[in-house]
Amino acid sequence: MQLPAGVEERIRTESTMWMTTVRPSGQPQPSPIWFWWDGTEFLMFSKDHTARLTNIAANPKVSLNLDGDGRGGAIVIVEGVARIDRSLPPARSVPEYITKYQEFLDSYGWTAEGFSVDYPVPVKITPTGLRAW
Repeated sequence: MQLPAGVEERIRTESTMWMTTVRPSGQPQPSPIWFWWDGTEFLMFSKDHTARLTNIAANPKVSLNLDGDGRGGAIVIVEGVARIDRSLPPARSVPEYITKYQEFLDSYGWTAEGFSVDYPVPVKITPTGLRAW
């Protein structure tokens, strides 16, 4: 999916998105995520045995939202399909991801290795739609 230049820049530079999955009951479940955009797909890492992973396994349709400007503008909503892919390398082996979040890791007293242990489950999200204004 080709993203407009301003949207692409925000996705590359913003640190947090909201990912909404859907519980089997139909209840949407938003949660903040750290993510890496490689130009084609999003990559995020999850703790194991979470509701988010259970939701994705049951219904892989998700939405990703960047925070707006507080006045109803700068809205970015990406619709997508998520897949849990445990064959992917851990976060510590994805230098772009670690570089993006190194300041956060340092501020929490975490290491890339420790983050990879705590958040071992790679999830890829393929965009299927975009709404931005």
